[in-house]
Amino acid sequence: MKTRYAPNVPALSRGECESLAEKSVCVIGCGGLGGYVTELLARVGVGRLTLVDPDVFKESNLNRQLFATEHNLGMRKVEVAAERISTVNSSVAVRKIPESLSEENAARLLTGHDVAVDALDNIPTRLLLAKHCRNLSIPLVHGAIGGWYGQVSTILPGDNTLELLYQGDWEETDGPGSGSLSFSAAATAAIECGEVLKLLTEKGEVLSKRLLVLDMLENQNTIIDLH
Repeated sequence: MKTRYAPNVPALSRGECESLAEKSVCVIGCGGLGGYVTELLARVGVGRLTLVDPDVFKESNLNRQLFATEHNLGMRKVEVAAERISTVNSSVAVRKIPESLSEENAARLLTGHDVAVDALDNIPTRLLLAKHCRNLSIPLVHGAIGGWYGQVSTILPGDNTLELLYQGDWEETDGPGSGSLSFSAAATAAIECGEVLKLLTEKGEVLSKRLLVLDMLENQNTIIDLH
């Protein structure tokens, strides 16, 4: 085991640390949530990351998106993220996909991954992602933020958690509040990464058929049963 992963022990066993190098995670969205998710997974030692995002950094991203700086505005998010990860953990293989997830490319982009991560900012694409993960039997970790709030759930193959969560009338964008704050993104992404690691190492209890709601304004965290 590499020295850099020694601090992971004993929270993760040596064998679990070594197994992470062979795991593959697809992160859909490289903005507020996706930037933190990508860096945290790389630092803990997940060996292969696929990053999917068609956008470039703009000034309004600077308040919360980890990889956004005043010097890379206008650059593709996946390119910046890949360069950052190469300086953080050069042993991580990063695949860059500067595309929007769609019906046409979803199966191609998702196939072969152990886990997918929802770091999106709109409900239609979330539901599309959930559908294709279900079709491909890939576990999906969902996250969303809004203002002082965040939410996380893990959707195992066969579950319809997101359809239950977003049933009825909803707006094009989502999140359990308004605005996007840096610490909300960081906290929610950290919970998402915990769920990913539990799936990859098959330890602990994931948020299957449940929604964890983080309220950082009133310091209240709630778990809601969704089935």
